[in-house]
Amino acid sequence: MEKVHVLLLFICMALVGQSSVSAQSMKAKQALLIIDIQNDYFEGGANPLVGSLEASLNAQKILNAFRAKSLLVVHIKHISSRSGSTFFIPNTRGAEIHENVAPLNNESVIIKNYPNSFRDTKLLEVLKANNITDLVICGMMTHMCVDATARAAKDLGFNSTIISDACATKNLEIQGQNVTAQNVQKSFLAALSYYYSTIQETNKFLLKLQ
Repeated sequence: MEKVHVLLLFICMALVGQSSVSAQSMKAKQALLIIDIQNDYFEGGANPLVGSLEASLNAQKILNAFRAKSLLVVHIKHISSRSGSTFFIPNTRGAEIHENVAPLNNESVIIKNYPNSFRDTKLLEVLKANNITDLVICGMMTHMCVDATARAAKDLGFNSTIISDACATKNLEIQGQNVTAQNVQKSFLAALSYYYSTIQETNKFLLKLQ
C-alpha cells in the first residue's frame, strides 16, 4: 500500500511539473522592434519627418526598459535599393541609426530594402529562434514601414503593440490636397488599432512593463 502512495506521489509531481512547463511555454515573450530610426529622418537629413527627435527620445525610453529586463531588441535599418534615391544611401551618415537608439554590440541589426521588415530579411528567423510571440514596435515612418511591418506581423501570427509617440511620420499630399503629419499619424494608427495592433503611449506602456 505504501508503494502505491509513493507511486501516486511521483505521478502528481510529474503532472505538476508538466503543468508548470506548459504554463511557462504559453507565457508571452516580447521583443522590441526599432524600425528605421536613422539620421536621414532628422533635421538636416535627406528626408526629415515631423517630430522625429521627440519620437526617438521616447523610443530610447522603451529601449532602456527592454535592456534593463534583458529582453530581445532588434534594430531595423533601411538601405535604399532604388536608383536615384536621395536618402538611406549605403555607407552614408544619413543611413546610420540615430545615436538616441544606437544598437549595442550584442543586439541584432537587420537590413531591409522594403517597407515590410519581414520581406527578404532574417527577422522572422530571429524571432522564432527566440520564441517571440509579442512585438513592441517603435520607429519611422508610421504610414510606411511601421504600418507595413505591423500588418505583416499580424499575418505571421504575432501580437503587436505600437508605441504611438515613439513613431513619426510626415506631411503628405493626395490629389492636390495636403494632409498634415498629425492627421497622417492619427489615421494610420486608428486603422491599425482596429485589428492589427494595440496602440499605446510610452509612459502607459512602461507602467505596464514594470
